[in-house]
Amino acid sequence: RYRYNPDVRSLPAMVPAVIPLLLMMIPAMLTALGVVREKELGSITNFYVTPVTRLEFLIGKQLPYVAMGMVNFVLLIVLSVVVFAVPVKGSLLVLTLGALLYVMCATGLGLLISALFNSQIAAIFGTAIATLVPAIQFSGMIHPVSAMEGASAVIGQLYPTSHFLLISRGVFSKALGLLDLYPYFLALLATIPVLNLLSLASLRKQET
Repeated sequence: RYRYNPDVRSLPAMVPAVIPLLLMMIPAMLTALGVVREKELGSITNFYVTPVTRLEFLIGKQLPYVAMGMVNFVLLIVLSVVVFAVPVKGSLLVLTLGALLYVMCATGLGLLISALFNSQIAAIFGTAIATLVPAIQFSGMIHPVSAMEGASAVIGQLYPTSHFLLISRGVFSKALGLLDLYPYFLALLATIPVLNLLSLASLRKQET
């Protein structure tokens, strides 16, 4: 018999895996469109002519979408427990902390994409490719990361969804705590400044 999910039901296996997918795609896309829309409308000029630094601008853009991502997380948890009857066996506080770090990674990825593209259509497609493909193919949702080789294994080990997927499944199904999952928290914590620094380097404060 299986130790976790002994009845081999699909919902307890898939619901904790779908939450990371949605928390990566939606906040990243909203963040990317938030900045690119200003480029298309021309309101980005306000940023160019004010003394606001690039870091302040990016943080100001990121924080509202982090809050929206956490609201989305709460709704997903409610749907999981109430609608799909998949209980959270572990600490909800640990899962929430992991979700906060993960959403910050997702919005950081959205900021990076927004700094690279100048049109909303390109930002939508770029975000969809940068979130859906790695989150589905290389995060361990379908195939374990440990079974991957070459570039797939590297992407799987570096991509934030791989770490939060283990946190989500560990808290939902295995009742694991922070001491059991702390390596994945550290990985998410290390990813946040990397994405923000890349966004900072890609966003140029031009003068018009």
